[in-house]
Amino acid sequence: MVSWSSNADERVFVNRSLRLEKITHFGFDMDYTLVQYKSPDMEYLAFNMAIQRLVDTGYPEEIKNFKYDPIFPVRGLWFEFQYGNLLKVDGFGNILGGIHGLRFLKNHDIEEMYPNKYLPLSDSRIYVLNTLFNLPETHLICHLIDFFDKHPDYSALADKTGVKAGEVMMSYKSIFQDLRRVIDWVHVESNMKQQVMADPEKYVIHDDRASRFLTQLREHGKKTFLLTNSDWAYTNVMMTYIMGEEWRSFFHIIVVDSCKPRWFAEGTVFREVNTEMGAYKLGIHTGPLREGVVYSGGSCDAFQKMMKCRGKEVLYVGDHIFGDVLRSKKSRGWRTFLVVPELVNELTVWTDSKPLFDELSQMENTLADIYKHLDGAARRKPVVKDIVDNIRKLTNQMDEEYGCLGSLFRTGGRTTFFASQVERYADVYASSCYNLVHYPSFYYFRAPMKCMPHEATVDHASTLRSRSNTLDRQESVGQQVRGWNKKTLNDQETFCHEEEEDEENTGSSSSDGEAAKRERTKSGSDDSSNADDLTPEQLHQDVITASPAFVENNA
Repeated sequence: MVSWSSNADERVFVNRSLRLEKITHFGFDMDYTLVQYKSPDMEYLAFNMAIQRLVDTGYPEEIKNFKYDPIFPVRGLWFEFQYGNLLKVDGFGNILGGIHGLRFLKNHDIEEMYPNKYLPLSDSRIYVLNTLFNLPETHLICHLIDFFDKHPDYSALADKTGVKAGEVMMSYKSIFQDLRRVIDWVHVESNMKQQVMADPEKYVIHDDRASRFLTQLREHGKKTFLLTNSDWAYTNVMMTYIMGEEWRSFFHIIVVDSCKPRWFAEGTVFREVNTEMGAYKLGIHTGPLREGVVYSGGSCDAFQKMMKCRGKEVLYVGDHIFGDVLRSKKSRGWRTFLVVPELVNELTVWTDSKPLFDELSQMENTLADIYKHLDGAARRKPVVKDIVDNIRKLTNQMDEEYGCLGSLFRTGGRTTFFASQVERYADVYASSCYNLVHYPSFYYFRAPMKCMPHEATVDHASTLRSRSNTLDRQESVGQQVRGWNKKTLNDQETFCHEEEEDEENTGSSSSDGEAAKRERTKSGSDDSSNADDLTPEQLHQDVITASPAFVENNA
């Protein structure tokens, strides 16, 4: 279910049903959520600063010729250390495509390095470039690998894991590690934030809906809070540009330097911020959180105790698939809203390229029809090479409409790892959090029924060739169940509680976080991302940690 707005980029899309009237607390990240950065201006800045830093640390001056191209990168790709490849994978680890440097990998290349074209996320060779802050890094690692592969002074190592010049060996892993350190430096220690604060008009989108949206929430009795990893000085400048000098009045609670995703786990301690000096006040804050006061650090446990809220009453809005959405969903049971700015481009391609999608669908149907009437007795294999080649060609054309590395969400008919994470952990998602301004405070976001293949491909009018006794039993089973229910259940009792909220029973959701603690002690059953069960070292390897962007280390 979506809004009635005719503009697709103003809609909110639903994975799991959500009643806004049940939400009492609305929480917001800042970077790429309340504060939306202009692309590609922000990427140009980070890209060029990273190159200069690489040169300053010993990389050749020639890399200054690298240019950032906004049509090249897409987030959600996996960088594989050993062979230096960027891979697009699906939610199960099946490789959909890859690129080495600036050279696209062919099928036989992928199969040679990755048997069965498969790579598990748990593999220590993987780093997931998940965030919007990773876009310059995604392009730059390809430039660097291409540069050293083609450099006349370097030759490829026999095991294809790097290059060598005389006694100097550079593995693809070491190149990427150098780049990671540089990217961290750019976002944490450089003057990047100062440049953005000095000219917010150049780097930040001013959305007129911001103040109106947060005003509406407060008018309808909702509690609002800001929870960001950015420091106070940067937060103040950015929010002032977006909402004016009185921006703090739009929030009941403000928490900076939160250190997500750690904030959703053990956290740190709450400290009050001296907004005049920008420093922490003496001591640890243990009392209730007060409106108008700015806090630093803290934890979800302490926050829920002080705010007296339950997990399912909180809707947290953020752009980071792990730090904002996955952690708050898995650890705390919060409802989640993922901001995906790329949706504007994705929807534009989806609508403008409708003829391509229609043609691909027609080809798929043609292929299905060829096999439709064949059974086990068939001996003549149909010739389908031309159709398969056309499907492959159309899929490639579709991907090219999105960019050099294709869509964020799919490759042809197969969805990506990023798409699977969105489906799994984001209750709702949209191109901007301000899209909620187009919905009433009591709106019911209802997820459409998802059909499994046996439901989607079999028409309701179809007649099954079943044995008569089986068919008779199936036709009467509903009547039998209703008769059984009459004898054993009260009128209000039912097995299915789909979308019902138990407003009376508070035992299932703890306001002090104890239930969430118990959940984290269980062995992981999440085969997509067992982040809760990994060591800090493994978290870093799998890029499950938060983006270093705008995170201070003093909280």
